[in-house]
Amino acid sequence: MGETMVPANGVDLCLETFGEPDAPAVLLIAAGARSMDWWEEGFCRRLAAGGRFVIRYDHRDTGRSTSFPAGDPPYTQVDMAGDALGVLDALGIARAHIVGLSLGGGLAQRLAVEDPPRLRTVTLMSTSPGPVDEPASARTATPTSTSPGPIDEPPSARTATPTSTFSGPVGESPAAAAWRRPPRTDFSDRAAAVDELVACVSAIGGRLTADPEHLRRLAERVYDRTTDPAAACRNHWLAGCGPPVRDRLGTVDLPTLIMHGTVDPLFSMAHPAALAREIPAARLVPLPGVGHEFPPRAVWDVVVEEILRHTASTTRP
Repeated sequence: MGETMVPANGVDLCLETFGEPDAPAVLLIAAGARSMDWWEEGFCRRLAAGGRFVIRYDHRDTGRSTSFPAGDPPYTQVDMAGDALGVLDALGIARAHIVGLSLGGGLAQRLAVEDPPRLRTVTLMSTSPGPVDEPASARTATPTSTSPGPIDEPPSARTATPTSTFSGPVGESPAAAAWRRPPRTDFSDRAAAVDELVACVSAIGGRLTADPEHLRRLAERVYDRTTDPAAACRNHWLAGCGPPVRDRLGTVDLPTLIMHGTVDPLFSMAHPAALAREIPAARLVPLPGVGHEFPPRAVWDVVVEEILRHTASTTRP
């Protein structure tokens, strides 16, 4: 199925599917401020070739989905989690395997705690349960962006306490205030916006990140598909998080796979280790050389194999 607009959870969301609809469904939940394009088509087709019905979609305020005024999102991350279920409803899917990356992993944690009957398994990538104890040497993020966005995490995630993405409401914290300031990049300037996006993705990547030309092609596609690039880079970080779910991660009884880049500059390996401790029977798979990023092509063999193995292991009906 090509790109399709569907009404879901009070907004219109753009989605695309790969594979046979009667195969087990795998819903890919993208990082904050990222459209579905970053789950690359080749990656999605590889999963579908393994006998899965793969779904990727644009979050609200990204891609072709409903967009709100930049700097004033009338929703929270609770609504964004509801969007994921709305996508499943629109496709008539009662239960699915979910794969969430970065903020998408935070949304997946919320779904696993609050809506487990809708899920078969959970895969968490490049994400965190919230603040963890870690040595100062583990905090190696050095983003090179010259504007507040469009980077994959808000400024607070580049510190020792990345609470704004996963814990309480952002409100008017210093991080939120910084995000409310008009970005220095003129997002009506396609070339400047694409340059900024490529620089931000590269800054938090790893040794296996795609080359700049590949990233540029992706960024150009993202820009051309996005209703409001300024809203896409800012609004997710201004949306409140909703009630925290960390204290309930111990109740998750869904099969859980955690994959995390060993050179992630935003969340050190202490973060997935904490997730693996707090979610019963979770399995952690480190990805050597990977940063804070969607799976680079160099690790597709590993990541696809792990997801296919994980989504085949469930005995739930």
